[in-house]
Amino acid sequence: MSEADPPPEAKAPPPDDPTASMPVRFLGQYIKDLSFEVPNAPDIYNLLRQKSPEIPITIETAVDHVNAGVFEVALNVSLEATVEDKAAFILELVYGCMVEIDQKNIPEEHVHPFLHIEVPRQIFPFVREIVSSLTVGGGFPPLVLQIVDFNVIYRKKFSDPQTAGKSPSSESDASTDGAPQKEHT
Repeated sequence: MSEADPPPEAKAPPPDDPTASMPVRFLGQYIKDLSFEVPNAPDIYNLLRQKSPEIPITIETAVDHVNAGVFEVALNVSLEATVEDKAAFILELVYGCMVEIDQKNIPEEHVHPFLHIEVPRQIFPFVREIVSSLTVGGGFPPLVLQIVDFNVIYRKKFSDPQTAGKSPSSESDASTDGAPQKEHT
């Protein structure tokens, strides 16, 4: 071995293996559960011509450890648009993705926040599109969700001493901080 050659363990992975140095891989995204109802149709459409609906929104995150280095991250979105105590529409969506993390390249202390902040931030645009498309398909104006600050949700959830010790293997976050509370169409 000459002085110009690096030691065998320091050589880069072969160029034909594009995943060898990737610390994170999104393995797939999917709609895990979806429900959209217009329980008071067709009468609700006349009422909506006169008044705007109240639309409280709840966003939860959940992380499940599937196997070595693979996690399922899910966003749960629930909302019920109401006008004068009548449901205009009810939407429930669980949108998930599978993520593989190379724990040799990502320090253990960064895995937990990554799964609860960065992964939800990456899949949220798909959730926004589904919600918007469903409301249009249901005969309503498009409902475009405001951007959610998952960092705020994470800090609130894990700064609580009762939940701070939870393992990232199976968690759910029922916080709506960082998410809009009411939307008007």
